Amino acid sequence: MNSQDRAASLPSWLAHWLLHFEWQIQQELRQFAASLPASALVLDAGAGECKHRKYFQAQRYVPVDLTVGDDTWDYHQLAAIADLAALPLRTGSFDAAINIVTLEHVAEPKQVLSEIARCLQPGGRLLAVVPHEWEVHQHPNDYYRYTCFGMRYLLEQSGFTDIVIRPSGGFFRLAARRCLNSLQFFPWPFKVFAFLFAAPAAIVLPLFDGLDKRKDFTLGYLCTARKA
Repeated sequence: MNSQDRAASLPSWLAHWLLHFEWQIQQELRQFAASLPASALVLDAGAGECKHRKYFQAQRYVPVDLTVGDDTWDYHQLAAIADLAALPLRTGSFDAAINIVTLEHVAEPKQVLSEIARCLQPGGRLLAVVPHEWEVHQHPNDYYRYTCFGMRYLLEQSGFTDIVIRPSGGFFRLAARRCLNSLQFFPWPFKVFAFLFAAPAAIVLPLFDGLDKRKDFTLGYLCTARKA
């Protein structure tokens, strides 16, 4: 079960507190989908197992992926298997696109964003989510981590405008997440004792997140933009 699955399986208030990044992604997807007209054509670039389909029931959802993310994933719901840097899709054919924690897994992120922009009609909207402070995952297909400045540059160079980039929490939410991450290193029965220390810290630390005004320490960024 990946982190987005774990967040979805928890009560919303608990996911909001303990798995804040994943909870924010869910909320952002809901809001993005709700802002689109019915029957809008939506590209999910890097769709994996198509778990974002549920947010776009009113729209026409087109999931595309290269299928190299995880050997255990079920890719049979994809509309196309393709390299995101060379999408087999008609120029200007989509109303909107999403790229959710996928850009770290592509070797040429600017080319991928440029391809997404090519597939969008003028004024078409993009929701992208990228990690900043995140562990290496999906070995060996994990290439980059992004700052807000790097993402703005890539989006601008790829033909996007109206760019808004928001951090997902600050230092104390990051520290809380690292407390939870630490549990994976302890074998039983030591994991029980580690949990007694890590869990209270993970619950209390987010209370202080307002102290980090700049949010330079963040798990990731939620980005919206529009094709120029």
